[in-house]
Amino acid sequence: MVKISPSILSSDFSKLAKEIKSIEKAGAELVHLDVMDGHFVDNISFGPALIKSIRKCTNMIFDVHLMIDNVDKYIQDFIAAGADIITFHIENTAKPLETINMIKSLGCKVGIAVKPNTKISTIKKYLNLIDLVLIMSVEPGFSGQTYISQEKKIKELSKEIEKLPIEIEVDGGINEKISPKLIKAGATILVAGSYIFKSKNYKKAIKNLRS
Repeated sequence: MVKISPSILSSDFSKLAKEIKSIEKAGAELVHLDVMDGHFVDNISFGPALIKSIRKCTNMIFDVHLMIDNVDKYIQDFIAAGADIITFHIENTAKPLETINMIKSLGCKVGIAVKPNTKISTIKKYLNLIDLVLIMSVEPGFSGQTYISQEKKIKELSKEIEKLPIEIEVDGGINEKISPKLIKAGATILVAGSYIFKSKNYKKAIKNLRS
């Protein structure tokens, strides 16, 4: 069954602990944490301090998506704060292999993210070293964007990792109409922010994404 990773960027930060407990109760497996510094993307979100403050709220997997410059400089801080998976962008890392090895050496799972127009071929040589590929179905930086079709890319990646234990995560503009196409193509984790947190019933929204 596909896993759901709600993006807290769309949640109510005035009651963040309650929001996290609510998505856990509703059946989510992961918490998606979009970290932005205003450089790699235009938006600014939060850093390790917030992640550390909410780590005690849940045992769910903390799925940390770094959209920042100088990724290597901050990896240790995010892992110390409670990250279970660190995902960095292939478009913004000078030496991907060094970044992968650093994350793994600190006992954390590692993912590589690709923008909508980035080809799978750019990460092919790293696939046997990582745990997750995050396929962006919107341009990274802001929540609530319109979905950009990525089914072809997901299918291509599925063939490449057929015998590898890698999760295929998709993030951006996902709702109950789009999720079946992504699951059929091979996605194993769906990130959803606005669709879940703007719904009146988190459990129903999560169930709808799985169906």
